[in-house]
Amino acid sequence: MDSILEFGADLLSGLRTEQAETDLPLSDLAFDRMCSALESEGEIESLDRVEYAGTALGKTIRIDGTGGDPRDADGILSVIIFEMFEADEPPTIRSADARRLFGHLLNFVRASLRKEFRDSLHPETAAAGTAQMIATAWRSVTKIKLILVTNAIYSARIDAVLAGSMAEVPITYNIWDLTRLHRIESSGMREKIVVRFDRDFGGALPAIAASGDDVAFPSYLAVIRGRQLADIYDRWGARMLESNIRSFIQARRKSVNDGIRNTINHEPEMFFSYNNGLSATADSVEVENVGGAIRVVAAQNLQIVNGGQTTASLHAALKHSPDSLDRVHVQVKLTVVPPDASEDVVPNISRFANSQNKIDAADFFSNHPFHLRVEEFSRRLFAPPAQGSTRQTLWFYERAKGQYFVARACLSGAERTKFDRECPKSQLFLKTDLAKAEYSFGMKPDIVSKGAQKNFAAFATGIGELWADDEAGYDETWFKGMVAKIIIFRALEKAVPRQEWYPGGYRANIITYGIAKLVFDGTKSGRPLDLASVWAAQSVPDTLMSDLLAACEGAADVLTSPESGMKNVTEWAKKPACWEAVSRCAVAYEDPGAAPRIRIVARARSH
Repeated sequence: MDSILEFGADLLSGLRTEQAETDLPLSDLAFDRMCSALESEGEIESLDRVEYAGTALGKTIRIDGTGGDPRDADGILSVIIFEMFEADEPPTIRSADARRLFGHLLNFVRASLRKEFRDSLHPETAAAGTAQMIATAWRSVTKIKLILVTNAIYSARIDAVLAGSMAEVPITYNIWDLTRLHRIESSGMREKIVVRFDRDFGGALPAIAASGDDVAFPSYLAVIRGRQLADIYDRWGARMLESNIRSFIQARRKSVNDGIRNTINHEPEMFFSYNNGLSATADSVEVENVGGAIRVVAAQNLQIVNGGQTTASLHAALKHSPDSLDRVHVQVKLTVVPPDASEDVVPNISRFANSQNKIDAADFFSNHPFHLRVEEFSRRLFAPPAQGSTRQTLWFYERAKGQYFVARACLSGAERTKFDRECPKSQLFLKTDLAKAEYSFGMKPDIVSKGAQKNFAAFATGIGELWADDEAGYDETWFKGMVAKIIIFRALEKAVPRQEWYPGGYRANIITYGIAKLVFDGTKSGRPLDLASVWAAQSVPDTLMSDLLAACEGAADVLTSPESGMKNVTEWAKKPACWEAVSRCAVAYEDPGAAPRIRIVARARSH
């Protein structure tokens, strides 16, 4: 419990510091900080802030965020309610409190289906756009996921618990409290999915042992019924797909093989013969031997590393042709890989299982040479002292979740103090941070706006191709330029909310579009950004910041004025048409006739 309390105190302290630097509401900063875990864990597709509290027909209505458009998420409508407490010691939240909050959240969904409620909302608010999105997408909704995120402590664990239905659409409850968030961040591992085939999903899986007794990674060939697999995926969704290829598979969801659907609908009994099946891993499995027949009873941390399209197709059939699933059988190659070996073994399983894909699936894993090189640079290339300091520091790259925490936890006393000086937490950056900065400067703000995971998937695809063509280009100079981009991005996160023109929301969208706009205009006029000076100063020069803010202001005007027929700003930001509109808008820079800003630190590359 002490570590959880320390985690909660550090969380509040960091948020208060950021609030002092940005003037943003503490609740907004906390929402972004805490709810981002939902996206990285696969609980939601993307993260959008939506604040509304009111009453309608005598009922309390409230929402704090969404997980994106259900039409891009297997029909799952994810809505979030957020409870932030500023007490030094986190309070306890009880089941009655959770049920009450979930009720308020569900009331927003119900109200959104009524035209009179949608018409009552100010058209320029995020709530209006969200209500319109729910109403428009309602026919595609297959499940409503109610999510409570809080820095309080909940006494029990609620994860995808079925809680009734609305208009025949099932509803689940999910609670992400301080304990759960601490467990994810401190362990450096994803949350474990424990599947009890025997107890929860209709029976154990018939299997044969596909390896000998004396092997490091036991394997089984099993058969799972289509209905079982669909029900398991219905409960956990994309969290079942190995995290590093999740977005790769989801990005291609709309191109699911028509043959799979046709087989399910017209020849379900032939599915086993026609389909290649799944490749899956688990930390451990529970098996039983009855009369010489092996059955897989349960799997700890079950992850699908190949077969995401097959699984998604079976899940879709739950709504359209559920009866056919009873005649579908799927083969599963299940390998038991202990957690301490997963980083080395799972990428190989995925790479060879996905060999038919044009993009090497291993490009998404943390042990790809690109990530290893960035990590190596980040451990030895000291940045120049920032203004007012004489100390050189490192920018710590976390290529695998939890590396920073684990490295620090192994130290004590003087060694930990030295680590904190050399690797300040403010200079920790993740793979998704790297991808966000690179794609913002790569003039792809519409992709960045799709969320951290989808943006990273697109970035990883590009890196996989570029690395093969010119790995030498990713040298120390490139690394310094990449860090300079992150410095600029983070400086804008503090500066944008302080501007008079700031609309009071959409900060992340405004920043990625503003950066892309300045790069676009600078490239067109022959005035590329001087990233070398940013690295040297470890800060953004005043003239550059002035131009960046001007570009952000122009971007904000376009973002908050969606094209005809669209009300949701965050959905508008995901459209290529939005970037086209921003790239065309006129921006009054402070000194448009000045000399070029020297050069880009690294060779220009196109992702």
